[in-house]
Amino acid sequence: MEDVPRIKYKSGMKEYYRRAGIPTARFHMVGDAAGCRAFIKEVGWPVIVKPDNGVGAVATYKLENEEQLDAFLSERDGRFPYIMEEFIDGQINSYDAIIDSRGEPLFETGNITGIAIMDIVNNHDNSIYHILKELPEDTRAFGRAAVKSFGVKSRFVHFEFFRLKRDQHIGKKGQLVALEVNMRPSGGYTPDMINYAHSTNVYKIWADMVAFDRSKMPVGEHRFCACVGRRDGKHFRYSHEELAKRYAAEMRMMERLPDALAEAMGNQLFLAVFDTQEELDAFYRDAVECV
Repeated sequence: MEDVPRIKYKSGMKEYYRRAGIPTARFHMVGDAAGCRAFIKEVGWPVIVKPDNGVGAVATYKLENEEQLDAFLSERDGRFPYIMEEFIDGQINSYDAIIDSRGEPLFETGNITGIAIMDIVNNHDNSIYHILKELPEDTRAFGRAAVKSFGVKSRFVHFEFFRLKRDQHIGKKGQLVALEVNMRPSGGYTPDMINYAHSTNVYKIWADMVAFDRSKMPVGEHRFCACVGRRDGKHFRYSHEELAKRYAAEMRMMERLPDALAEAMGNQLFLAVFDTQEELDAFYRDAVECV
């Protein structure tokens, strides 16, 4: 039970990232208004507030002024602790890996999220993310360092980082900083996307790890695998059927998402694979362009 706080609570993760030499956002545990204002005076607007023990972007908000702060403090559920963090202007990059009993990776990959889940949920936006064709070396290095620091063994993990879009107090543009750890696979259809991207079967690798602590499951050709979750009510340039026909050769899955996933992922799912970044970007444009 002593291991739970460092992997369950966002505030508890900070120390283990620090031990791994990975920078992380300054934070404040939400209490009274005076403490929040003192923290905001130090880090500046905007700030992010979210449950210290939360999943995805549930009850996560970007506060940009005093009025929004006052509304949050008056409306939040006081039964649950909230963490306030300085705003990090970054793109979410993940480290996804299956780790053996010695803390060594049997398989590694990563994904990039084009639109933050917080914005998808709060703004009812489309969902965009993709599995990388190749894992960047800095993501691999930080992921492995976090595995060691958190003492991860015999798990499928999903670690999230921000890649800075501009110079900030925490680092230079392009550098990675920590977001949070998840001692589980990435949600939704991500394991299937990993299989499509790397011509493998992570379910088999995971089962082999549990049963034998090793796997001989081959990994084949590497490609990008894109996920687009379209939101109902938008007037897209291409209908669902037109988009599927346009990318028939690349499409791997097209289906209506259940309501339980729709809030965070959109209503209509498309998964497709591509060899190049240019092809991936073209698919994104065609999938979300509205008229």
